[in-house]
Amino acid sequence: MKTLVLFSGGVDSTTCLGLAVKKYGAENVIALSIYYGQKHDKEIQSAKKIAEYYNVTLKTLDLTKIFADSDCSLLAKSDKDIPQESYSEQLEKTDGKPVSTYVPFRNGLFLSSAASIALSNDCSVIYYGAHSDDAAGNAYPDCSDAFNNAMNDAIYIGSGNQLEIEAPFVNLNKSDVVKMGLEINVPYELTWSCYEGGDKPCGICGTCRDRISAFKANGIIDPLMK
Repeated sequence: MKTLVLFSGGVDSTTCLGLAVKKYGAENVIALSIYYGQKHDKEIQSAKKIAEYYNVTLKTLDLTKIFADSDCSLLAKSDKDIPQESYSEQLEKTDGKPVSTYVPFRNGLFLSSAASIALSNDCSVIYYGAHSDDAAGNAYPDCSDAFNNAMNDAIYIGSGNQLEIEAPFVNLNKSDVVKMGLEINVPYELTWSCYEGGDKPCGICGTCRDRISAFKANGIIDPLMK
């Protein structure tokens, strides 16, 4: 069985990749990294190093034009600042809407694109790293269990019952993800999560805060913050 892993080069997707390689073998795993016009390419560069580490095939896709009308603060064309707050602090100001770093229907688009590529490469499973922390409070609704189930149904039906989604962390939090990754020696020192593109993670954007807390909950320091 072959699988395709949606792969950003961050903690969650790298843990997914590690799990897929352990289960299916590197020769049966394809990693797909997607550029969507984000303000830096640090995650993409990390993805290349991690794909080499695991000796898996890495494919890339550029979907920048689809987000041409979006003013999401993650995108290079946006003049909005990336919030330097936790997601819970940001949600207090959104009136129930997603946070400003939510890219419109990104995971839906990524999964649909991945489905086409997976089917063309004889894959029967798509792995991706959505987890409950990101879905909490409607911060990223396309990381929720309900969204995952709906997309899985659509892809399974639309592929003629040939392709399914596996989201192993959808009901787990980020500290659980890190715990699983540590057990299989995921190379977290090669990953990148920060929304900023500096030499080192900023440590204060939402994803940095979640990442630091997840490692701390497992009794260790984030390897990028040492």
